[in-house]
Amino acid sequence: MEPVRISKLLSERGLCSRREADHFIEQGLVLLDGVRVTQLGAKALRSQVITLDAPAKQQLAEQVTFLFHKPMGIVSGQAEPGYQNAAALITPESQMTGDRSGIQFAWEHLDGLAPAGRLDIDSTGLLVLTQNGTIAKQLIGNETKIEKEYLVRVSGQLTERGLALLNHGLHLDGRALRPAQVSRLNEDQLRFILREGRKRQIRRMCELVGLQVTGLKRVRIGRVMLGHLPVGEWRYLAPGESF
Repeated sequence: MEPVRISKLLSERGLCSRREADHFIEQGLVLLDGVRVTQLGAKALRSQVITLDAPAKQQLAEQVTFLFHKPMGIVSGQAEPGYQNAAALITPESQMTGDRSGIQFAWEHLDGLAPAGRLDIDSTGLLVLTQNGTIAKQLIGNETKIEKEYLVRVSGQLTERGLALLNHGLHLDGRALRPAQVSRLNEDQLRFILREGRKRQIRRMCELVGLQVTGLKRVRIGRVMLGHLPVGEWRYLAPGESF
């Protein structure tokens, strides 16, 4: 029954991120039991009714999410010396021909854009960049249940015991990994389905069972497939499409 910050409650209820909630509170667009909240850090009981005013809902509706086929040699987040980051490649010219989202590109769509999860510089495949804090939390939060699927080319000999350990039983940085779904596709290719994303997780998992990763491609996040999206191009997450 202790009061909780309204921004935290809005985030827990999936209405917006904490950062967005603070922004809406500053604008006077959050209502607590019908009364407008204007003080940052204001708290409420979990039993109270918290709603977003119509302009806040409109701002959220206008936020966009990009699905990008990241090439090798591109970093997911902050640019590094000598390397471009993924957001720098989101331009009108690199939009996938045949994007069926119906969304018209605007430069404002790049404001506050951030990757929802990482994809190593030497990996390729589906990368999500979004303005929407709720989508970001859905994909990268500690409690996420969103599956991420990878095709992984390896060298080395994988035993049945090693395959079993890849599915469950390995530890990284002193912590047990969540159960995974790992299967053989052929002699040198595996399919990984994970529900977490530790740093260079698949490469490190493979090293623990005597394998070396020679190629890694993410082909699915939740219900969203990479599909025929060309390398280096992007499309919008369409209205009605979700992870």
